[in-house]
Amino acid sequence: MPCAYHDQLVQIRRQLHQNPEEGWSEFTTTAFIVETLRKYGYEVLLGRKVINPDFCLGREPSVVQAGLERARKNGVSEALLEEMQELTGCVAVLDTGRPGPTLAIRFDIDCVPVTECTDPSHLPAREGFTSHNPGLMHACGHDAHTSVGLAVAHWVMDNKDALNGKIKILFQPAEEGVRGAAGMAASGIVDDADYFLASHCAMSAKSGELATNVYGFLCTTKFDVTFHGRPAHAGACPQDGRNALVAAANATVQMMGISRHSGGMTRVNIGQLIAGEGRNVIPSKAVMKLEVRGETSDINDYMVEQVNNICEGVAKSFGVTYDCRKMGEAVDLTSDKELVDVLNRCAGQIEGLKVLDKPNNFGGSEDATILCRRVQAKGGKAAFFVWGSNRPSGHHTATFDICESDMDVALTLWTKVIPAVLNR
Repeated sequence: MPCAYHDQLVQIRRQLHQNPEEGWSEFTTTAFIVETLRKYGYEVLLGRKVINPDFCLGREPSVVQAGLERARKNGVSEALLEEMQELTGCVAVLDTGRPGPTLAIRFDIDCVPVTECTDPSHLPAREGFTSHNPGLMHACGHDAHTSVGLAVAHWVMDNKDALNGKIKILFQPAEEGVRGAAGMAASGIVDDADYFLASHCAMSAKSGELATNVYGFLCTTKFDVTFHGRPAHAGACPQDGRNALVAAANATVQMMGISRHSGGMTRVNIGQLIAGEGRNVIPSKAVMKLEVRGETSDINDYMVEQVNNICEGVAKSFGVTYDCRKMGEAVDLTSDKELVDVLNRCAGQIEGLKVLDKPNNFGGSEDATILCRRVQAKGGKAAFFVWGSNRPSGHHTATFDICESDMDVALTLWTKVIPAVLNR
């Protein structure tokens, strides 16, 4: 059955779906969230109050500026942009004034660089709410996440007199590429949280299912490696050049051959290699965009060390220099049983919702783990869950979509979990 906030859930999800913004450029999205939350009556924190810029990863100035220009064209006020301090994302805070714990919950707001399908078989195309921003799409469900987050905020304010303690609702930028959580965690915004919860739609859970026993969060580090060589005429004096492209190509082959680790799963991928100036010029610059992953922090650190060793060795052998920038990171996670039990108990109160009690392999990386681990390190409890939704294709594809009625189920779960945590 649709919940009382069904129309809001669908309307906001579709509005956000039409206006996807990549990480660190979500100024129009952030403005909409802030204005909606303030309309509900929340204290909303922005800018350096919720993001520590010294710990932001993969934040490219050109992308930030493009987002600011888009926000101005979309009518976002200069006063609100000034509040943001060129940092996206926000946190809504409600202190009930009654004794109780502090609960922080997190929803991500960014999109992925995918061109959306326009075939009528694709629901957003058929219903007229496909992306208006070329090359960008909400192909991972963050539009639904944000819509659910705003509906949660609406419900909390409507029911604040029946709640204790304090709630913080985090709308986090730049989850894709696992770039945004580090800066948000470093702001200290969750340091007072006794409990922390985050979630994702679909993944390995279908409509009517809830995965609470989630494991397999891979630690990961993302790098941009740039090799700097020296140009020269490829025919007249090739000996005067230092070939950055060849150095990067050798590094690519060596990285793909890094020895596996006996302690657990490893991954490595060079997703992009851009190099060279022209057919008859010794390439003076090559940029590699790559990632490593590991089942544990120690294994991931091993992969990082191997990458660094290869870059250093290749640079020396080819007479080039290099720089290596960390662009993103996430860690592993074990959810606290106390919160998993709460999720299972609350899910049992929702008719037709099946709890997947067997271990459910997430099989990827998610930077909410950084916020979870920050809370756990301060003595709090944290958990991550997946609310199910049928999808026509996998995440990060041009035809990705969700079953919108599943947002009702997700919201209903939150409306049971929040009082179960705050009123204990």
